[in-house]
Amino acid sequence: MSNADIRGRFVWHELVTTDTKAAGAFYPKVTAWKTEAWDKDPSYTLWVSAKGPFGGVRTLPDAARAAGPHWLAYIGTPDVDATVQSAQRLGARVTMAATDIPGTGRMAVLADPQGAAFALYSPAAAPPSGASVSQEFSWHELTTSDAVAALSFYGELFGWTELRKHDMGPMGIYHLVGIQGVESIGMFKITGDKPMPTQWMCYAHVADVDKSANAAKTSGGKLVHGPMEVPGGSWIAHLIDPQGAAFAVHADKRVVSATPAAQPPKAAAPKSPAAPAAAKAPPPAAKPSPPTLSAPAAAPSASPAKPKPAPAVSAPATVPATSAQPVAAKTKPKKAPAKAAVKKAAKKKVPPKKAPKKAVKKAAKKKAAAKKRPKSKTAAKKTARKSSAKRKPVKKRARKASRRRSSGGFAVARRFAVKQADSLLKRLRGKKRR
Repeated sequence: MSNADIRGRFVWHELVTTDTKAAGAFYPKVTAWKTEAWDKDPSYTLWVSAKGPFGGVRTLPDAARAAGPHWLAYIGTPDVDATVQSAQRLGARVTMAATDIPGTGRMAVLADPQGAAFALYSPAAAPPSGASVSQEFSWHELTTSDAVAALSFYGELFGWTELRKHDMGPMGIYHLVGIQGVESIGMFKITGDKPMPTQWMCYAHVADVDKSANAAKTSGGKLVHGPMEVPGGSWIAHLIDPQGAAFAVHADKRVVSATPAAQPPKAAAPKSPAAPAAAKAPPPAAKPSPPTLSAPAAAPSASPAKPKPAPAVSAPATVPATSAQPVAAKTKPKKAPAKAAVKKAAKKKVPPKKAPKKAVKKAAKKKAAAKKRPKSKTAAKKTARKSSAKRKPVKKRARKASRRRSSGGFAVARRFAVKQADSLLKRLRGKKRR
């Protein structure tokens, strides 16, 4: 990679703070970073990853105490002095003149026309060919009073181009900016009664956003917003370290733990690694290639020459702070008892108590005696009535049958007698006529 290729890339990230020792203990708990002293100046601490140094931490100068602790992003340029002149022509202000870092490179600190602080850096020697790109910071975001003007300023200075726009409704337009066609920067205009500070927000790339947010809170930091999901499935959270420096963490996806986590309410949140105010801003279309080099030159240990205080870092007022969602412990369901245990329990069951033998014998004797007792007259009458009632229907049926038989025989005799009488009358009548 040549010096020309570093133009417009974020090549170094420096934490300027009031307590370097405390910061060096805090950030490794939130990220996978390590710290080590710079061999050229032991008072300067380096942030180190598996690929080598990618940033540093130094003490906030007394002249800049009003600015408060903050992160300062270094943008690469082949010629620091020429870039400083161009920036001044475009309305930027120099807060630290171009300075050489012996055996390392040259740098300068500026404030853009809207007041956001950034630094320029040009290494003394070009990085070796084939040097890999660091992934420790995956997104950078500018909150400003004029996003269109800022886009024009940085575009002319570093060749950045606007790749997309995202309409956030009442919150305005979110501008997605790219370096060599890759989205890795966001810009939006500050809105609201209590505006956010004009500043650059650096997003540290982490493996687990929930773990990082929880670690920040337990280590004395503050969770400002999130964790929340953004388009593409990545997750972000906005934090403030114990000394007051604002930063953010960004994970490619949410890590699903063995125990189910309590689902956070789906808020109308930023749709990209964006500041809390940038609701519904889209994320990079692809995983951005951070501009940091694998072995960049260390940042200077010299203090700025009377730099103008940068805006104080404060938690955004437009979005309420939320707490990280705790992981709910999974309660294991009780297993059904085994068959052997059930049988054992059945054997142990106490059988119902039996009545004493004497009581049983006594009851049997009473029952037998009751059967042998002579029935009373009333009882006898009742049984006789019942038996006669049963016999009555049989007698009635027999009488009816006999009546039918008798009535049938009488009818036949009667008909025969009538015939005999009729024939006799006919004979008599015939004799009279003669």
